[in-house]
Amino acid sequence: MSLVTKKDEENGLSTYYNNKTTVIQEARVFNDSPISPRKCRALLTRIVYLLYIGETFGTQEATTLFFGTTKLFQHKDSALRQMVYLTIKELATTAEDVIMVTSSIMKDMQPNSEVIYRPNAIRALCRIIDPSMAQGVERFFKAAIVDKNRSISSAALVSAYHLFPVAKDVVKRWVNEAQEAVTPKSVSMFSGNTSGSYLGWGGSSGTSNSGYQPVPSTSYITQYHALGLLYLIRQQDRMAVTKMIQQLGGGKSGAGTTLKNPMALCMLIRYAAKVIEEDPNVQQQMFDLLEGWLRHKSDMVNLEAARVICEMKNVTPTQLTRPIAVLQLFLSSPKPTLKFAATRTLASLALTHPSSVAACNMDLENLISDQNRSVATYAITTLLKTGNEASVDRLMKQITGFMSEISDEFKVIIVDAIRSLCLKFPAKHASMLSFLSGVLRDEGGYEFKRAVVEAIFDMIKFIGECKEQALSHLCEFIEDCEFTKLSVRILHLVGMEGPKAPQPTKYIRFIYNRVVLENATVRAAAVSSLAKFGLNGLDDKLGKSVNVLLNRCLDDVDDEVRDRAAMYLKVYDAPSLAATYIKEESVFSLPALESKLVSYISDTDALATPFDVSSVPKISRAQAAKEAARPSSLETIGVPSTSKAATPPPQTSAETQSAYIQQLAEVPELASYGPVLHSSIKPAQLTERETEYQVSCVKHIYKEHIVFQFNVSNTIPDTVLEQVSVIMQPQADSGLTEDFIIPLPSLSLATSPGIVYVSFTRDSPAEYATTSFSCILKFVSKELDPSTGEPEQEGYEDEYQLEETELAAADYIVPSYVTFASEWDRLRDGGSATETFSLSAMESMKAACDSIIEILNMQPLGGTEDPQNPTVHTLQLSGLVAGGGGKILVRCRMTYSKAQGVTLELGVRAEQEDACNLVVAAIGG
Repeated sequence: MSLVTKKDEENGLSTYYNNKTTVIQEARVFNDSPISPRKCRALLTRIVYLLYIGETFGTQEATTLFFGTTKLFQHKDSALRQMVYLTIKELATTAEDVIMVTSSIMKDMQPNSEVIYRPNAIRALCRIIDPSMAQGVERFFKAAIVDKNRSISSAALVSAYHLFPVAKDVVKRWVNEAQEAVTPKSVSMFSGNTSGSYLGWGGSSGTSNSGYQPVPSTSYITQYHALGLLYLIRQQDRMAVTKMIQQLGGGKSGAGTTLKNPMALCMLIRYAAKVIEEDPNVQQQMFDLLEGWLRHKSDMVNLEAARVICEMKNVTPTQLTRPIAVLQLFLSSPKPTLKFAATRTLASLALTHPSSVAACNMDLENLISDQNRSVATYAITTLLKTGNEASVDRLMKQITGFMSEISDEFKVIIVDAIRSLCLKFPAKHASMLSFLSGVLRDEGGYEFKRAVVEAIFDMIKFIGECKEQALSHLCEFIEDCEFTKLSVRILHLVGMEGPKAPQPTKYIRFIYNRVVLENATVRAAAVSSLAKFGLNGLDDKLGKSVNVLLNRCLDDVDDEVRDRAAMYLKVYDAPSLAATYIKEESVFSLPALESKLVSYISDTDALATPFDVSSVPKISRAQAAKEAARPSSLETIGVPSTSKAATPPPQTSAETQSAYIQQLAEVPELASYGPVLHSSIKPAQLTERETEYQVSCVKHIYKEHIVFQFNVSNTIPDTVLEQVSVIMQPQADSGLTEDFIIPLPSLSLATSPGIVYVSFTRDSPAEYATTSFSCILKFVSKELDPSTGEPEQEGYEDEYQLEETELAAADYIVPSYVTFASEWDRLRDGGSATETFSLSAMESMKAACDSIIEILNMQPLGGTEDPQNPTVHTLQLSGLVAGGGGKILVRCRMTYSKAQGVTLELGVRAEQEDACNLVVAAIGG
């Protein structure tokens, strides 16, 4: 890796600095007598530069350089000594036997040593010492933390912060010193600058720091470092953190705080935000402190407090009044940084509280013409989120002049804002579509043009009135489109929507032009789009014309174009092929297909038989598009990474299934079971959430086995559970025989949750066993020794009664999308069953649909899960039965009356009779 710029290379810096071999050879200057400080400083600078740009030294090379550098400790040149410390600190992670220089470094840590050496010596010692030596240098660190010189104190605090992960017990004993460092002291005679800038760097050879003039510091930077260390020590004790915030916060006014450093106060505000998120009981006390900090004299503190309040969960409009007023003041600030921070926070808040932010609209409109285009972009996006329908036309005029002055990155944000505004105010689609079509003709890169095309796609999808006009704009765009990907996407959309338009023939000219004028990729997409006009068109004359055009494509020079044309011409002659390959509304779930293929190629025995694609569930094209859709930039702009809006979306069922397959593959006892046919996606909770032990269950279906996975959590901090297992007792004649239990050796709060596996053999793999199990959690409970943190030698056996778990029909069925009417007819010759049930407990048609879907775990089709008629409804369901059971369809005809509840006629068709019986038994049970 190299971070050297092209300019550096032109100046020859790359040749000079990046030659590692030359640097190692020149290291002999460390052995010269007398030592030349100037040459040594130059060489040490080159070594550090190489390390900073990512160059790596081998262990032997690093060790040689390290010990060569340590020979310079004897020289009195202060600037050279600082470079020595910087170099050995960077080489310490790679070199061997670095601990040998500990005594040399500790000489410079003594209180009677030169003040200019001590901070760097402390930072270097932190990297050098072994964790077991931390106790031996404890007194030096304690003394340094409370030293009156702020550079020494800050160096010790930062070093303690880095030592904490490897020497927790030692660093925790320094809490009193860190607490003392937080309280303001009298101003030291030395600057708070810890970087060594006042240490005489750049002096002539052999000179000391005689020209150094100390500068008083009022930055109180030590407080920032000390606060970070205090929180690191106390972060596991919520009460201690809360008390620290209240003590340092200065009460409701925020004026009497002991913290003078703005960065320390900002960090304290973030700690308060974390406490609010974790403990709602102290929310009001923390909120009072945050409001007090809104009146602090530092702009940085005001902004941080306002931002935290705006990002609080369930914040009310009343609570937002004061922070929004503070942000509104910053909108008119002469400082660009304050305007940027304020507009960014308001842009984020407008996602959830647009009416509260609307009070700032007048100030935000003044920022549209701001010279800082980052500020202007945030201002306009916020206005688009908070504006009303009457202001749309005015905003569109302002944006039109604004677009030509900003970069593509900001244009994308503006276009995404327009995209959301279109859906919010569909009545204004004409002006917004005109704007989008105008910017589509402007100069711009791929991301910008793609954002505009995506916005027009959404308008076509959600605003029916503008569909025809939007398609015309897109067709004109591909006449002169330089981006192949966009042309292909537009051609696909025109092929889907064009045949449904009142005048489909007007789009064919644009499509056929692409066949004549574009590259092979676009030509192939144009052939597919053109063919759909003939297959989906209602006019036979149109179909014949398209057929003629496709025949011309058979002479194309590219084989992909020729093959597509030949395929579609074949489909024209066989309408049944069109129904299967062109008009089919379902596609394979790609995550499920991937996991099935991985499982197939991992099992050597399975490779002897063809891959069974019928076992892969399908999803609708609309669902696939929804899963692949990119999030709008408008919905994420200005949102911090820690906020709820930035949380990654939950896994789909196919992704969860794939994760289970990988997890089970790592269990040696289950290796001989073969591939997992199906896993229940949602864990069944077997305990209440408030209990001390929390257990949930997931069921995994194999060809000849059932494996129950129990996720066990121990919520008691001072107790360890050992030999954790779950005892399961099935009902009589369950058709299952227990194989073994894989227990957990140990389970503590830190290692929760752990997994216990219980395996059963299916007595008859061809049958679908359904039964219930009583479950008991068994373990040995041991207390933790508070001094050592280790569990006691002896514990006591205990058990905990869990709720029953069931093996039901839903555990064997995988939801899968199909076109119901055609598939229902196809299965007429397979297994079938019809039963009538009285569901008197159901209070509505919707409740009956939800209950049936939950019991069967099947895919509802065509929106039938939401009844439109309160008295008569038909629910259509589809799924695959794990283990070779094939497809299964269910048609539920229902009627509802207050007197009798829901009367259900259950019709089932499946590829196998056993699958029908499984569904009927599930509803009847």
